[in-house]
Amino acid sequence: MNPDIFGAAIQDYYADQYSEDIVVQAADFDDDSIPIPYLFRSYEEMPPLEQKALSLCRGTVLDVGCGAGSHALYLQNECKLQVTAIDSSAGAIGVCQQRGVQQAEVSTLYDWKKSGFDTIILLMNGSGIIGRLQEIDRFFTHLKSLLQPNGQVLIDSSDLAYLFMEEDGGFWVDAAAGYYGEMQYRLQYKNQVSDWFDWLYLDYNTLQNAANHHGFVCELAYEGDHYDYLAQLTWVDS
Repeated sequence: MNPDIFGAAIQDYYADQYSEDIVVQAADFDDDSIPIPYLFRSYEEMPPLEQKALSLCRGTVLDVGCGAGSHALYLQNECKLQVTAIDSSAGAIGVCQQRGVQQAEVSTLYDWKKSGFDTIILLMNGSGIIGRLQEIDRFFTHLKSLLQPNGQVLIDSSDLAYLFMEEDGGFWVDAAAGYYGEMQYRLQYKNQVSDWFDWLYLDYNTLQNAANHHGFVCELAYEGDHYDYLAQLTWVDS
């Protein structure tokens, strides 16, 4: 059974039992880590990209992959917006509820069927949830089923092209290997290890083209310092 890695780590931190971080493993790269305190960051501790995303939220908000609930709490308490926070991690949702998120439920994006939202936010490389590029049509079709007409999606990602830059400035990837932003990871926390899972990084042009195809107006809302960006997608319901 796939363990609830994020839930276990978030619960430990909230119970003052923090002793180590989540380790992120990828087949072709060195191990990385996700510091658990970062999941509990205040608005002031958030990067400018996230602060920009929160400033653009309006109406009823669906926070997808909410983690420990830091974004939802800010929107609920400081912006006075009606926020629903969802995450596939039961442990994370339990902590969200204990922290005061008024509407927090265990659900994946595709299992969530309640509609009528003005804003959907997918942050901390929100495009990752798509998994593989071939799933992008399913992704946008489902988003439209959750939005009000003229509703918006705020999603961030990074263009991994820089990983394939050569010394002369050229760009080389193996086209036969698929889209270069498709990654596979697994997570380790203490004595628990997750299954391998797909995670998608999208360059902005690919995201924009797919969004336009599905009736969204896509605008670049923020560019970070390391190939990361925030996109604002408005659904023009025709």
